[in-house]
Amino acid sequence: MRSTPDGNRTGRARRTHRVHVVSDVHGNARDLARAGDGADALVCLGDLVLFLDYADHSRGIFPDLFGTENADRIVALRTARRFEEAREFGRRLWSGIEGDRAAVIEQAVRKQYAELFAAFPTPTYATYGNVDMPPLWREYAGPGTTVLDGERVEIGGRVFGFVGGGLRTPMLPQALNSVRAGGAPMPYEISDEEYAAKIEAVGEVDVLCTHIPPEVPELVYDTVARRFERGSRALLEAIRRTRPRYALFGHVHQPLVRRMRIGATECVNVGHFAGTGKPWVLEWG
Repeated sequence: MRSTPDGNRTGRARRTHRVHVVSDVHGNARDLARAGDGADALVCLGDLVLFLDYADHSRGIFPDLFGTENADRIVALRTARRFEEAREFGRRLWSGIEGDRAAVIEQAVRKQYAELFAAFPTPTYATYGNVDMPPLWREYAGPGTTVLDGERVEIGGRVFGFVGGGLRTPMLPQALNSVRAGGAPMPYEISDEEYAAKIEAVGEVDVLCTHIPPEVPELVYDTVARRFERGSRALLEAIRRTRPRYALFGHVHQPLVRRMRIGATECVNVGHFAGTGKPWVLEWG
C-alpha cells in the first residue's frame, strides 16, 4: 500500500472521531439522554438548572414554588423591561416562603441534578454554567462524567480546554443564597480576575470550551431579551493569542450571530439545547 500525503495508507479507513456538544440544558433531561447517540463523547458547557422556562411558564423551580400565574407575571414584567417591578414582585413572593431561601433553592436544584446527571452518557466531559451549583456536582457526577474547570483533556487526539461559570454583573447579586430579579439563583458568577486565571491555566488547546462567549458584540447580544450579556475579554484575547481550531460556548440563548471566525478560530454558540434538543456535532478524522 502507498501512503497518502497525510500519512494514511491507501485502502485503510481513517478513524473518524465524533463529539457532540451541548450547552444551556435547562432541565431538558429527555433530550440529554439521547444527546450522545452516535458520538465518541458528549461535551456539556453548563447551565443544567431550569429556574423558569420563558416558553412554557409551567416548567421550572419558579412555578413549582409560586405557581404558573406568578410565573406569567414575572415573565411579563421582565419582557417589558420593568426590572424594578420584577424585583419587588419577586421579593414579595419570597417573603411568603417558609425556611431559608438558599436551602429551598438547593433542594429544588438537587431534584433536577439527580435526573440530569443520570441522563449523561459515558463518557461525558462537563463544565459549569453561571446558574449551576458547583459544590453539588461532585455528589451527582457518576464515574462516566468528568467535570473540568480551568483544565484540559484529550479526546480523539485533540486537546479540549474547559472554563466554566460566568462573570459578575452590576445588576445581579453574587452571594450563593441571593436571588436575581424574579428569584433565580446565581451561584457561579466570578470576578474577571478569577476567570482570566482559569483561561490562562488552560493555555493552548485545539478546542476551547467555555460557558460564556468572548466579548464580541455580535456574540453576546440576545435578540429576544434585547440586551448584551457579559462576555469575556480575557477569553477573546486568548482566542487571538493561542488560535484554537474552535471556541465553543453557550449562555446567550438567541444570539445575533451564532457562528463567526476570529482569526484562525471558528467561534460557535452551541446553545440553546433546552429549546432545540439537538447537540452541535464536531467531527474530525
